[in-house]
Order: sequence, then C-alpha cells, then structure tokens
Amino acid sequence: MSRAYVALGANLGDPVATVNAALASLANLPRSSLAASSSLYRTAPVGLLNQPYFINAVVILETALSPFSLLDELFAIEIRFGRRRSIPNAARTLDLDLLLHGDTIQEDPRLTLPHPRMHLRAFVLVPLLEIAPDIVIPGHGHGRDLLGAVDIDQSIEQILAA
Repeated sequence: MSRAYVALGANLGDPVATVNAALASLANLPRSSLAASSSLYRTAPVGLLNQPYFINAVVILETALSPFSLLDELFAIEIRFGRRRSIPNAARTLDLDLLLHGDTIQEDPRLTLPHPRMHLRAFVLVPLLEIAPDIVIPGHGHGRDLLGAVDIDQSIEQILAA
C-alpha cells in the first residue's frame, strides 16, 4: 500500500455538495481506503481570476493502485461529475489532482509527481498541512516552510471543519 495525497476543487454548481460527494467517491475507490480528509476551504481563483471562488480540500488515500491507475480513477470521477477540460485554470465542476503517491518522483507527459505546482498554492498547502502537518514535499522541503513563500494574494478561508 502507498500513501497518496489528492487535492479536490470545485467552483461551478454547488461546489460544497460536489466536494462532499467526491469525498464519498474517493472513499469507494478500488484497492484503496480514505485515511483522512481536510476541512473544506473557500479559496480565490488563481490564474484565471474572473470566476467564482473555489471550494477545496485534500485527502490522504492508502492505496494499492499504481500512480497511473489512481490517476485514471480520479479522471473517471471527474467525468462522472461533469468535468469538461477547456483552458487551464478555468471554472470547473470538479478537479482532482494527484499531489503525491508514496515516494514516487516522476516526470511524464501524463503525470508529474510531486504535482509540479502544489508547493506554490495556498489552496493545496493549507488543507494538506491540516491533515499532514509534517509533510515533506520531495524537491521542495517541509510543507510548513513552503507556506510562507506562497503569494499573499491567495485568499483562503476554512468553511467546514473536518
């Protein structure tokens, strides 16, 4: 079994309900169990700014799935929730990002681990640190040290405690 970290985000429809339903879907993944989930956070969009605020969370999965098999399962969940991929950072019904998978470090056109921008995003680091306060992100360092370098304009507010 490997420990995998997955970020969830949504800003279309009812994003709180969507993220909660997605958490239930993650808990039912094959050969996996949901070990922990963060609180929900309301966050400002990053990149493409003229869109609704997001609801974000991070989960820990204990999984026997390979990184690519887990990625395929995450994409299948996104599709079930109506995800359409258009332009980067666009509004979305659901976004599931595989952040870390055990000690895997890889660069592949389909999947880069650790996630290449996770250390730059408050909407990832804050919920991640809530459930894994001692996390070390390979190639970047301790998560708690990275949070201070995140862009100050990234608004984040805890809305629902775990």
